[in-house]
Amino acid sequence: MEQDREGEARGALFRALPTLLLPWYDQNKRDLPWRENTDPYRVLVSELMLQQTRVEAAREHYVRFLRALPTVEALAACPEDALFKLWEGLGYYSRARNLQRAARLICENGFPQTAEGLKRLPGVGEYTAGAVASIAFGAPAPAVDGNVVRVLSRYLGDALPAAQLRKAYAAALAPVYPAGRCGDFTQSLMELGATVCTPSSPLCLACPLLSLCRTKSDALPLPARKPERRHTEVTMLLFFAGENVALCRRPAGGVLAGMYAFYTEERALSAQAVEEALARAGAGGAKVGQGTAHRHVFSHIEWEITAYPVDCTGREAAVCAAFGVAFYPLGKVKAELSLPSAYRWALRLFKE
Repeated sequence: MEQDREGEARGALFRALPTLLLPWYDQNKRDLPWRENTDPYRVLVSELMLQQTRVEAAREHYVRFLRALPTVEALAACPEDALFKLWEGLGYYSRARNLQRAARLICENGFPQTAEGLKRLPGVGEYTAGAVASIAFGAPAPAVDGNVVRVLSRYLGDALPAAQLRKAYAAALAPVYPAGRCGDFTQSLMELGATVCTPSSPLCLACPLLSLCRTKSDALPLPARKPERRHTEVTMLLFFAGENVALCRRPAGGVLAGMYAFYTEERALSAQAVEEALARAGAGGAKVGQGTAHRHVFSHIEWEITAYPVDCTGREAAVCAAFGVAFYPLGKVKAELSLPSAYRWALRLFKE
């Protein structure tokens, strides 16, 4: 009996959400470029871009991306180097690859209009499929991201880690989606989590759910235990000759697979060890500059980098053959080629 009463109470809390949230959203939603219209292509680009990226970081990139690639056909035909240059600064470049693969499938088969159909596109999971289906096509398809889990776990008083709540929340939300405003309802939940029900110090007194919220604090959801990052010593060789600098491609299967990079070894090398390696490669006499330390943090790895500028003027052919690099004008690298942030910071060392 008590369990039945709790089930009824939870159902009532879910049914109250559209009534409480939509008027608040109409008055308080942020002016964001991807909210200008609900074109499916624009929504898909924004949702892929916002995966693991803050709104403020994505805003400018989104405008620039859509200016260069205004249609799904333009994205499908875009050369990879140009695509990555547009994506530069957002990180997680596999999202750009997936977005282009999705665009090519859409050009062949049309735009899926249901969450189930959207999930067949590369890079589109449960959350992204629900977001695009509800915002672009008005479907009652829940999109439960970290913001939504945080809002609902506090609203309902569910003392569990977020990963255990996502599916249950999606199932409970689907029946309460309001006809004609499915996209706004999806975005109202996201907006509340992003601007009011924040991870710490939530603005409870400004929350439209305050009267019904069971928590009224930042105690929930329970934090998940995060695995420790692996620390890796990395040596980066910044080969240059005059105004040209040497790049290679990252190997497949690892971090930053296929991206442009400076030559990298995942081990610590002294300047003397670098000089000895150059001598063995037939590039003896190349001038190795002072090493610069830098730390770069990925989601699961930390690189402790030592970067050595190496002036190999007159020894370019030997360096290319031994280290698998090719030389490019520094101006071209800065303007046209996309370097991940793990490498882009080192461009200043050439000037120095």
